[in-house]
Amino acid sequence: MNIPKLLAVNARKFPAGEALITADCRLSWSELHDQSLRLAAYLHEQYQISAGDRVALYMPNSYSWVLGYFAVINLGAIVVPVNARLTSAELEYILGDCDARLVIAQGEYAHRASALSTCLRLDQPAAQVAEMHARWLVADMDSEQPCTLLYTSGTTGKPKGVLFHHHALLTVATASAVEMDMRPYSRLLHMMPLTHSAPLNVFLLGGTYVGAAHVVLPEFHPTLLLDTVEKERTTHFFGAPVAFMMTAQQPDIAERDISSMQYWIYGGGPMSTEQLEILADRMQTDRLYCVYGLTEAGPSGSIMMPAEHASKAGSIGCRGALHTELRLVDEQGNEVIGEGTGQIQIRTEGMMLGYWNKPDATAECLHSDGWLDSGDLARRDAAGYYWVLGRAKELIISGGVNVYPREIEVALEAHPNVAEVAVFGVPHPQWGETVKAVVVVREPVADLHAELSAYLEPLLADYKRPRLYAEMDMLPRNANGKVMKHQLS
Repeated sequence: MNIPKLLAVNARKFPAGEALITADCRLSWSELHDQSLRLAAYLHEQYQISAGDRVALYMPNSYSWVLGYFAVINLGAIVVPVNARLTSAELEYILGDCDARLVIAQGEYAHRASALSTCLRLDQPAAQVAEMHARWLVADMDSEQPCTLLYTSGTTGKPKGVLFHHHALLTVATASAVEMDMRPYSRLLHMMPLTHSAPLNVFLLGGTYVGAAHVVLPEFHPTLLLDTVEKERTTHFFGAPVAFMMTAQQPDIAERDISSMQYWIYGGGPMSTEQLEILADRMQTDRLYCVYGLTEAGPSGSIMMPAEHASKAGSIGCRGALHTELRLVDEQGNEVIGEGTGQIQIRTEGMMLGYWNKPDATAECLHSDGWLDSGDLARRDAAGYYWVLGRAKELIISGGVNVYPREIEVALEAHPNVAEVAVFGVPHPQWGETVKAVVVVREPVADLHAELSAYLEPLLADYKRPRLYAEMDMLPRNANGKVMKHQLS
């Protein structure tokens, strides 16, 4: 199986079934398939795009985005999704790194891209595709043919291209459909950027695998989410924890009919017991799923089901998702058995082929036995549940003692006046590093340091408690909702 064949099968099985719903279109599977073939033929005839060429998509979630995605893959070319929030300089780096032959974009994004590369402006795809008379005849593709190049979100340094073939991505899609009970009658709400691995591979491809309907919106806003759930009766939604908390705080949520939603799926970070209690009360649901994974793994990783949250909120679960294994290893690479602390490793059939043109970087994290270093430190408890402590590179070593930022963040997040917090190490002349916390407060406080220090005193050992505090109105986050700690100091 490959992605073009999957699209063709859906067009035959569900010809009139809704495939794509956006603000300006409603396409059936047969229509989406037909239009993607016509656009593919146009890309080949007008721009000579063929197998192996890299074609970038640079625009928000839209009809044009989804159409462009399938059209490029129909050609056997490699699609390169680029976050629409990136600057021209960031876009230029990615286009140069992957040697893109073409950028497909719309509106202001096309204007920006055209200054850097050959660009197809796809503003009115229905009208434009109607003028494309030819249809691409898809040749049978090898399931191990490369098809997607995703650039990591780059919370530190330059982003790296992560290359996947069809088999890896359809492995991820299969796991998603099984674990999250996707069916042809499911209706998936997409508001997170499709340029990221979970929205794209887990949800767009997962729903496509079973012929579900995709309701695609350009960006997240809590009011828009509630409006769309009511109007389209969606069943599945994926977002970062912050998206759920913003939605739960909407003043009219009690009057909204969101009863169609069966699967609220969050990733990019765990949720605390307090946060889950707020969601259960405000959104009247206990149907929360936690997913953890890495772009490099597809993003396969762990999954925690709704019933597990009652006793294990804050963890990422105790098992790998379908087709995926997890384990902990110590600093020497030896497996940690039973309870203990170490780095999470992942092994899955959804694994990347490697980093684009970076064999040394690939070899550093992807081992010959198939295990991938996650870079995340975690503790495993007696029941086998994993609790992420932070990035290995974010480990704070103060006076020769290891300090895990996530442990401190969890403690501070339980304070009633703390809305958000990020903990990291800063240089110290005597101890090597000391602990600093940047906090977003709900209400102004006269002496933040004194209040939070007193609060943590009975909860954390002295060496773990922050010596430095700072306030911000909002923590810097990338488009996937992850806090960019490298922008804090």
